[in-house]
Amino acid sequence: MKNRLARRESCLGVSLMFCCPQVVEMLGYLGIDWILLDCEHGSLTLADVEHMSIAAKSAGISVIGRPATNSSPDIMAMMDRGVDGVQVPHITTPEEARRAVDAVKFHPDGNRSLAIGTRSSKYGIGQTLSQYVSTSNTNSIVVLQIEDKEAIQNLDDILETTGVDVFFVGPSDLSQSLGYPGKASEAPVRNVIDQILTRISDAGKSSGIAGNIESIIERRSKGVSYLYTHLNTILENGVANMTHS
Repeated sequence: MKNRLARRESCLGVSLMFCCPQVVEMLGYLGIDWILLDCEHGSLTLADVEHMSIAAKSAGISVIGRPATNSSPDIMAMMDRGVDGVQVPHITTPEEARRAVDAVKFHPDGNRSLAIGTRSSKYGIGQTLSQYVSTSNTNSIVVLQIEDKEAIQNLDDILETTGVDVFFVGPSDLSQSLGYPGKASEAPVRNVIDQILTRISDAGKSSGIAGNIESIIERRSKGVSYLYTHLNTILENGVANMTHS
């Protein structure tokens, strides 16, 4: 997934807010590229994140965790559970962006706390601690959420942050920050989203966004690479197709 994002190829994901490893497996077998485990808005615990990450691994898909906050302890705790990367909410300044990367990466790329025996280190089996550091720094994925007016004002500086794989536009919170809560598809918000995505692309970076199935298809056609919808959206569409057929 990291290599595909670097090439700005599309990666399709599904967000889950509750614990169900079996659903993770099914999504993998259905051809989804990755899942988002949402600890910001969902009921997932860190133990749930670890169990569902194991399910993702068995199904051959990548897993991104969204920590409850953009604090270093929350980010590091998710990384230790064995997620492939994190999607960090509410990044508003270049300083916050740098701290997020530092929480994901070990020295010399960051200052993440180092421990052997975690799931992310394969429990310390079959590799040295220094090998784990190198592999994690190389393979870990960092996604930063741009979803506040302050972030738009600081966007150029945020985009200069090294070690970031995707700059993600959060449509729901952005709509609220712009004074149109829940109205991301209305022109004033949509225009701002389009401008942000263009600025990310012009900077040579990979962009991301969430939405319904129709908007995901549209954004994919316009070069957005990190895309996802929510499990409830997929269920709602599937049930509607069944009951209306």
